[in-house]
Amino acid sequence: MMISLLIGWILDLLIGDPQWLPHPVVGYGKCIVFFEKHLNNGSHRRVKGGLVAIFLICIVFFISFFLLRWLHSISEHACILVSAIFIFYCLAGTTLIREVREVFLALDRSLEEGRRQVSRIVGRDTSQLSAQEVRTAALETLAENLSDGVIAPLFWLALLGVPGMLTYKMVNTLDSMIGYKTARYKDFGCWAAHIDDIANYIPARLTALLMVIVNFRLSSFITQLKFVYQNGRKHASPNSGYPESALAAILDCRFGGPHDYFGERFDKPFIGTNDRLLTTSDMRKAVRINRCAEIVMVALVGILLFFF
Repeated sequence: MMISLLIGWILDLLIGDPQWLPHPVVGYGKCIVFFEKHLNNGSHRRVKGGLVAIFLICIVFFISFFLLRWLHSISEHACILVSAIFIFYCLAGTTLIREVREVFLALDRSLEEGRRQVSRIVGRDTSQLSAQEVRTAALETLAENLSDGVIAPLFWLALLGVPGMLTYKMVNTLDSMIGYKTARYKDFGCWAAHIDDIANYIPARLTALLMVIVNFRLSSFITQLKFVYQNGRKHASPNSGYPESALAAILDCRFGGPHDYFGERFDKPFIGTNDRLLTTSDMRKAVRINRCAEIVMVALVGILLFFF
């Protein structure tokens, strides 16, 4: 398993998620869209949404579990290779870092280009964002993705192997597609959102801790941890606030505030008080923190897989 992890992680570092390569999450999304289209209507939407979420989560786990067992019985090398490919698909560190860099580069050209670029990686309405709000949205997403796209998948890999990692991606995809508190999704996506909250509870806090550790400064280490503890709970999500708070503490900036999702206004509390202008230098520092936290997590999981 450790060999598969190294291969999968190196592949993600080298190529990320190229658009020409078919991705399992696209298949996840099509399944979710199918069920949402046919069942998110009429009465008992919460029950139907919950059953869909549980069904899709279970089917991914059991199919991947028995597929890998079957491959292992045929060829250990084939199992290692397929596991490595699955791990590669489940990691999303490199692609989002590239996207965030592109947001800052696009913003240097024009505000409109920055808005268009950031709309690729956030769910909120970006058409009226200021340059500062575009940068803030990109860095918030970078922090969240470190948890959702790197640390959490690796956490579930360590806990339940490759099937656990693939299943987590289904949980996260369900939440990203239907886990909103809008009129359309608040009932049908309720279970999906709560399951994602549970799946990310430990990884989100672990992500924040790793970010503060890799940015270690003796003079500010405890202060940053206190900042995360005090501000992580301010976010509407029980988890997203922790990695965002860690990055806000490291950059000494302010995240959060009101956002528009699907035409509806959501007033989110601010994380931090220093509403200073964010710069490309801040982006570079955030990327460095992300990469260092990712390396530490890969090393920890690799050691666990080697010995257990």
